[in-house]
Amino acid sequence: MHLIWLELRDFRSYRVFSFRPEPGVNVLVGDNGSGKTSILEAIGYLASLASFRRSPDGALVRRGADAAIVRGEFSSGPTGALVEIETPVSGRRRVLLNGKGNRSRADVAGVVALVAFLPDDLDLVKRGPSYRREYVDDVAAQAWPTAAVEQTDYERVLRQRNALLRRDGRRADTETLDVLDEGLSRLGAAVLARRLAIVELLAPAVSELYADLGDHPEEVAWEYLSSGIGRLTGTPTAAELAPSLHEAVSAARHADLDRRTTTVGPHRDDIMVSLGGRDARTRASQGEQRSIALGMRMASYSVLTERRGATPVLLLDDVFSELDADRGRRFVAHLPAGQVFVTSARSEEVPLVGARWTVAGGKVVPA
Repeated sequence: MHLIWLELRDFRSYRVFSFRPEPGVNVLVGDNGSGKTSILEAIGYLASLASFRRSPDGALVRRGADAAIVRGEFSSGPTGALVEIETPVSGRRRVLLNGKGNRSRADVAGVVALVAFLPDDLDLVKRGPSYRREYVDDVAAQAWPTAAVEQTDYERVLRQRNALLRRDGRRADTETLDVLDEGLSRLGAAVLARRLAIVELLAPAVSELYADLGDHPEEVAWEYLSSGIGRLTGTPTAAELAPSLHEAVSAARHADLDRRTTTVGPHRDDIMVSLGGRDARTRASQGEQRSIALGMRMASYSVLTERRGATPVLLLDDVFSELDADRGRRFVAHLPAGQVFVTSARSEEVPLVGARWTVAGGKVVPA
């Protein structure tokens, strides 16, 4: 898969911008603040409908403008996908896929696959559970587009239940809670089953990649901890998980009524990563954590390539400045053929052969 062209209007610092990259390696070189990362962010936004900087949609709009427009066309073999997004400063965005409106994350994930390496990927290992949940959910949504629908539906029921708890507390209607608990358990079990299936695919690939990228050949292990069920292993089905999750949600209702929030479900789960039996979040060095994070991203790239039969678009935002020369070479050795976008302030630190572009003054020109 590759991006054929990209057009921006009033996105971040770009008033009007167009770019036709090469189908292979594209190295974007420019000073800090030149807009390199914003180009990658726009490409990622087309694929995921979210900013990889975790910015709200309104923050993507250039100051003084009413809305940002991001357009791009992707190709994968004989098929293609034109994605167009109009994001206002406030209000709902408009997403078109091949000219058809009101498209969802699941619709786009069905035709566009993308993996991004970011400077703050260290957070996947060292920060709280939400980072690892988002990582696994993103891979699941691209591996099985229906997973994005399941995630969205689960979050909708969760919002409804939390709104009822916040508003009514112990006065919340029991019959309404029963209906919401059933939906939360059924949809939560679907999310759980997808996550466990993805963890099963990712874990061995991460261990293998870490062995090549890391300085010490210790084993990387994963452990899924459900907030209601406990430690989960293997790949149980949603139907098998739903009764246990419903029992846990029901058991937590008394506490939920007091706290006015939902305390059990996939939104509270954690995916623990250990290195040689040690908690990688607190007891691994920063170098070890970075190698694990790189392994996690490369594993997702490998899994998506196998699942979809085509290489995803790959974004590498200032990754090589964080790696020493030896680890950078080992990392490059694992990159399969496909379209790659790399940003750097110094062209010489990128050990990749391909098109070189200079980013300056709101434009991209051949270096």
